[in-house]
Parts: sequence; structure tokens; C-alpha cells
Amino acid sequence: MSEDWRNNPQLAGMDKTKLDMLQNLATQGSSKGINDMLPFLMGAAAQGRKSGLNFNPSEISTIIEVLKAGKSPEEAQRLDRVVNLMKMIR
Repeated sequence: MSEDWRNNPQLAGMDKTKLDMLQNLATQGSSKGINDMLPFLMGAAAQGRKSGLNFNPSEISTIIEVLKAGKSPEEAQRLDRVVNLMKMIR
């Protein structure tokens, strides 16, 4: 997976450790199917909390918008569905 997303100006103030974690998750998650994505993300969120990496709501919103940039409407909707499922589970 390309790291071009890291150059998005919206992410300029985000901690490098968080960006590195996101890149790792993106690489690991790129091979996951839609049915595997929610458990994968939930596990990643739990692991991040254990590591002391917490994302505030503003960071989460920014990351989602950056991830949706350049995606097809169908892919963006899929991402929105996964995010909404995660919010419901929390």
C-alpha cells in the first residue's frame, strides 16, 4: 500500500507514532475482506489502547476523510458502514 496518504496536509499535526500505526494497519488490513474488517479493526483498536495510543474524535474524523479521498462512492460507503458499526459496538 502506498504511503501517499501520509502527506495529506490534514494529517500534518498528527503524532508520527500514530501515523506509523495507521500505516501498519492499512498494510495488514488491505488483504482483509469486508466480513473480516470489523473484527480486525476492533482488535487493532484494543491493541492501540493497550499501547497507549488513543485517537481523539477530531483525529478519527480526519483519518476517515483522508481514507475516503480518491475512493469510489461504493468504497466510501463501505468505509462509512464499518465506521458506523464500530460506533454501535463501542
